Amino acid sequence: MFLLVLLHIMQSSVLTRSCPALCVCSSGMTEPRFVQCSDPGMSALPVNVPADTVKLRLEKTLISRVPRAAFYNLSELRFLWLTYNSITSVHPSSFVNLKALRELRLDGNLLAAFPWEGLRDMPRLQTLGLHNNRLSSLPAHAALFLPNITYLDLSSNKLTILPAELLDLWFPLPELQEGPVQRKILGLHDNPWLCDCQISMVTSLSMSLGSPVVLMDQLLMCSKSVGLSGLLLTQAELSRCMRPSVQPAATRVISPLGSNVILRCDASGYPTPTLTWIKTSAYTDCCQQDLLQNSEQLPRILESFMQESPRVGVRWSIISLNGLSYKDAGEYRCQARNMAGISEAPIKLKVMGITRLSRVPKKKTQKTLSKSSPKYRKPPRTPATKSLKEKESQKTTNIPPLFQNNAQEV
Repeated sequence: MFLLVLLHIMQSSVLTRSCPALCVCSSGMTEPRFVQCSDPGMSALPVNVPADTVKLRLEKTLISRVPRAAFYNLSELRFLWLTYNSITSVHPSSFVNLKALRELRLDGNLLAAFPWEGLRDMPRLQTLGLHNNRLSSLPAHAALFLPNITYLDLSSNKLTILPAELLDLWFPLPELQEGPVQRKILGLHDNPWLCDCQISMVTSLSMSLGSPVVLMDQLLMCSKSVGLSGLLLTQAELSRCMRPSVQPAATRVISPLGSNVILRCDASGYPTPTLTWIKTSAYTDCCQQDLLQNSEQLPRILESFMQESPRVGVRWSIISLNGLSYKDAGEYRCQARNMAGISEAPIKLKVMGITRLSRVPKKKTQKTLSKSSPKYRKPPRTPATKSLKEKESQKTTNIPPLFQNNAQEV
């Protein structure tokens, strides 16, 4: 048993201290271990990189792909440079177990797409370099994995559109900010941008005082836009771009059970925003059992009863709720969206009505029963009570004998 443990320790020591072929390694005694591989004949990732490596640089090689769990044994890695290789694909799980990584650079490769969801395996990552690749699109869901990134270089790619979700991430509304906003450095230059409101907003907001975003190069060029192709994008060219602003007619509405209610909101922005109604929550302070039986999936998008745009940059919308029931109560949100961003406002609806009362036992009352009723009983005869016929017969019997014959004839 002792020999097995000793053998395992020796293997771990060799793995820790060995250096891959075609690479240069630092001693790792007085400073963090550093491994650099830049042989132009290298075509695959090295497999025996020391486990205590803190910085790994693979540059100017023929490496074309980064496979799954490529750096799983390098849990102490903080800096990973894979620059100026021939990488065309990166597996979404390539960076598993890199929980300490702070900097990832993939500049100068041939990437047409990047697995943004793979960033969740690097919770401490702050620097991401994708300069000089072939990225042609930036998906909206990328914003979900970029909150902690403070340095993002997307320059010298083939990007044309910047998703509105990234504007909401980089320039959050004051009411949505949680704590102090970290300043972010962005590289967006040297891309064939479509000159729309998104890229214009980034340019103009980055120039404002105290902006949370700093552009590496503010000279962005319009490559695809009617009348603006090849021109320098400045704040003046698309100054009309404006994030939507939503104003509901009322923020709290109380209405009786069974009534009809109309909810309205107005929005302004440029381009003219589109409006969407969403029911986000339901009240359960009344008639909980009925609500549970008729529960609905929330949030739920509602169809507007009417929506019009009286002029450019302004739009209003209403929804009509007829015959209110308790399940209609809850929070409704009017959401406005355009190319410059998203904004929304809540409206709370409360339905008032008679709540269920416990039944009060009714007092028993004597009902007058008709003679035809089966429960009717003839009152008992007493000596003092005589029927009308008996009284008539009694009168007849009381006639004197002299006049009895005359009475019968009549």
